[in-house]
Amino acid sequence: MKLSKTSEYAIRILSYMARDTEKKYSAKNLVEKLHISDKYLRRLMTDLSKAELIYSKQGRNGGYFFAKSTNEITVAQIIDTVEGMDKYTGCIMGFDECSDKNPCVMHLVWVKTRNTLLKTFETTTLAKLAKAETIKH
Repeated sequence: MKLSKTSEYAIRILSYMARDTEKKYSAKNLVEKLHISDKYLRRLMTDLSKAELIYSKQGRNGGYFFAKSTNEITVAQIIDTVEGMDKYTGCIMGFDECSDKNPCVMHLVWVKTRNTLLKTFETTTLAKLAKAETIKH
């Protein structure tokens, strides 16, 4: 399984910013460092601002910065903000109605994995991601 580009970019942007939460980040700087198109980045930042995960300040000393602690922002919140969690909570086979009472062929196999995945998304914070020893964002 792979995250969508939208979720991937949002997580990359915020985890990069989470490494120094005191700093304001310009769109230009984020585009250059993360190699995300300007238009795509600005759309994501608008969505993240509307959800009050980050703030956007205009002007000479402006930029993007966190609206709340990175300990309070989870991967699930980020994904839900930029694309919704339906892709991860619904039926893996794509059926509209799939449940324990009306299961698809993959339901019983997928439900445990899905629940583990969702729990990971819900408990993984940006602070935790920022502490990870990574090179790529």
